[in-house]
Amino acid sequence: MISFTRCVAWSKHLQLCSVKLAKGLCTTSVKPKKKGKGEDKLVLKTAKGTRDYGPRQMTLRADVLEKIVKCFHRHGAETIDTPVFELKDVLTGKYGEDSKLIYDLADQGGEILSLRYDLTVPFARYVAMNKIASVKRYQIAKVYRRDNPAMTRGRYREFVQCDFDIAGAYDPMLPDVECVKVVSEILESLKLGQYSIKVNHRRLLDGLFESCGVPEDKFRSICSAVDKLDKCTWEAVREEMVGEKGLSGDAADLIGEYVKLSGGSELVDKLQADPRLQGSKAAAEGLEAMKLFLHYCSIYELTGTVKLDLSLARGLDYYTGIIYEAVLQEEAGEESVGSVAGGGRYDELVGMFDPKGRKVPCVGVSIGVERIFSLLEARNKDESIRSSPTDVFVASAQKDLLEERMKICTLLWKAGMKAEQSYRANPKLLAQLQYCEQNQIPLAVVVGESELKNGQVKVRIVKNREERKFSRDELISILSNLLAMDEPKF
Repeated sequence: MISFTRCVAWSKHLQLCSVKLAKGLCTTSVKPKKKGKGEDKLVLKTAKGTRDYGPRQMTLRADVLEKIVKCFHRHGAETIDTPVFELKDVLTGKYGEDSKLIYDLADQGGEILSLRYDLTVPFARYVAMNKIASVKRYQIAKVYRRDNPAMTRGRYREFVQCDFDIAGAYDPMLPDVECVKVVSEILESLKLGQYSIKVNHRRLLDGLFESCGVPEDKFRSICSAVDKLDKCTWEAVREEMVGEKGLSGDAADLIGEYVKLSGGSELVDKLQADPRLQGSKAAAEGLEAMKLFLHYCSIYELTGTVKLDLSLARGLDYYTGIIYEAVLQEEAGEESVGSVAGGGRYDELVGMFDPKGRKVPCVGVSIGVERIFSLLEARNKDESIRSSPTDVFVASAQKDLLEERMKICTLLWKAGMKAEQSYRANPKLLAQLQYCEQNQIPLAVVVGESELKNGQVKVRIVKNREERKFSRDELISILSNLLAMDEPKF
């Protein structure tokens, strides 16, 4: 019979093991279960919220980014780059409730680091650190968010941002309206369909909250709740305000009356005449700013696409003035991708990093390229996209002509042409020509024994299979002329 003392000791041992197992620390020896066939194989997959991009996708992305960069250059922007990770203290306290989405890194040498959440805060750090008074910059780089991904809508944990920002003290609303003009030009160039650009002003929002009875210390948290109106119903947002944020029901109901309003200059006039808002200095300042902004929009021919929308809040804490967001009107059967661009004014952010608190006013916009990529990829899934950059393929018609192919390739590369050849010494001609057709290479130069004797080569237009012979001396000019045509022909 087992003694009571031993029973107690054994019970304590079991309890200790349970705790250790829960913590993953139990060292009790357990014979490992034999793995079945295939159980020890590594499951190959990309990490949650990330994906691979093949040549077809990368070609589409490169085309989109080229158009975006052309627009940035057209407006006089220079480019910079910043590290993919920052000191954690640089990033924390800048994003409000979204700070929980920052990826923290393990201590790798005495510095506490985090992956960048966006490109705006690193830009503000860059401006402060280099004592820059004014700059117009763009940056295209990857950022990281520990979010719940919705990859069909272009929401990832690792994604590319395209930012355009104007830093410096200038007259009111001139840089702000140009940022919106940049968004409009980019969306027009990408031919994404109908879109609208919603605008609002943080001072107007603060005045609205003040007039509706929101305590000042709840402005930012209520702003974050309002920011969810593009994804949630008003009822759900109201429940968050009252149930989670502790706002009174009466104040929430008053806010609900305003956030349903949108329009142009006529809405500004209506709000300026509103007795409730007339008592707020912040609201008055925001409405005056919006009146000037919408006037400038009319000069830049943006009236048809820009509208004041009081439901627009943008939850990030660093915004201080105008805010905006571009939204596409989805075609029938398409899944909504949400906003495809957003930004605003952040006049206090640089001062947070400057030792003397020196402020540099800033305004900027971020293009949501991942959502644009997802949309274009879905629309073009059945279309043929040429992913190979090669313009000329050098082929041989018979054996033992490898060195002649290499000489022709050297000639073409020296002339700056995009050319390639087979890496087999004696490839079959049919296989080479099929490769050209499959990869949509427009031209082929065929080296043959008969042409070689006469100092000639054969040029083939791959699409219509037309061929003609030319001397080697005129090869470069012939190829240049053919490549300059939309549809090459002799």
